[in-house]
Amino acid sequence: MTVTVRQVAADAGVSRQTVSNVLNAPARVDPVTRERVAEAIERLGYRPNRAARNLKLRRAGLVGYCVSPRSTPNLLMDAFLHAFCTAVADTGRHVLLFSAPPGEAGIGVYHDLVAERAVDAFVLSDTVADDPRHRALVGRAPVVSFGRADLGSWVDVDGAAACAELVTGLAALGHREIGFLGWRAPETAATADRRAGWQRACAELGLNGRVGLADDDSVAAGERAAGALLDAESAPTALVAISDQVALGALQAVTARGLRPGTDVAVTGFDDTPLAAAVVPGLTSVRQPLDLIAAELVRLLDDSEDQVLLRGKVISRASAPVPVEKGSS
Repeated sequence: MTVTVRQVAADAGVSRQTVSNVLNAPARVDPVTRERVAEAIERLGYRPNRAARNLKLRRAGLVGYCVSPRSTPNLLMDAFLHAFCTAVADTGRHVLLFSAPPGEAGIGVYHDLVAERAVDAFVLSDTVADDPRHRALVGRAPVVSFGRADLGSWVDVDGAAACAELVTGLAALGHREIGFLGWRAPETAATADRRAGWQRACAELGLNGRVGLADDDSVAAGERAAGALLDAESAPTALVAISDQVALGALQAVTARGLRPGTDVAVTGFDDTPLAAAVVPGLTSVRQPLDLIAAELVRLLDDSEDQVLLRGKVISRASAPVPVEKGSS
């Protein structure tokens, strides 16, 4: 009977990822745990199927990642890419960055990389409903998505829960009119998820809310969208923004109208980029666990077919000093 990684992990009392680290990146594991896993491997007689592993993942030793063309900088994805490259390197592989047009127009680039054996697998981001890349790559190469997908394995952060927590915190501060600042189409799974969390929490708490849409993920677009809501009748006293960039624009719209962020109008962001702590007043935001996201993506490429939903952490600052749920992580 063939011994599996799952059995070794259960015998040693550790996760499958820890067993994988002991086999492929032992420096990442503390000596005591490493010894316990080694003893379990010896006791059970586990032998990694290197031939199968190489056939599946290591023909080129490269994992493909498409860098999406963006009109504005994205500090979150820059930080994610660093964490992802580190996680892949810890398994003895590297990341091949490439660019491709969005949607069906870019499928040929993915097919060419597979045909040329330039990469062994793909990690996708900026996924949308019925993403054509998933259908195009089924049976051609292993694929894991950062963001929920209709097919295959994925890792995502529960944006709905995080935005609902923000709304609950704002309601506790006395806000009854809570607006949402999103993006215009195309709406990704992540943006739809965050909006749904805001909407659900407002409905459950009997709050009023309007939606403002930014043209893109930029400060200027966020300011215009927030301004439209603030200038309307029954203007919101709190704004939940889809990203930190949009939230920074909202802060500018608030101050431009002689109002005080965090006092007259509360503003929250999402992603907890470095700008969130640097801006005055500090921006309340949701921190995504990028190192854990990257580690889970690599684990799913190597070892499993799964869907992993992680929890974001609300970081409360002066722009909206919401109470934080105990255990939020």
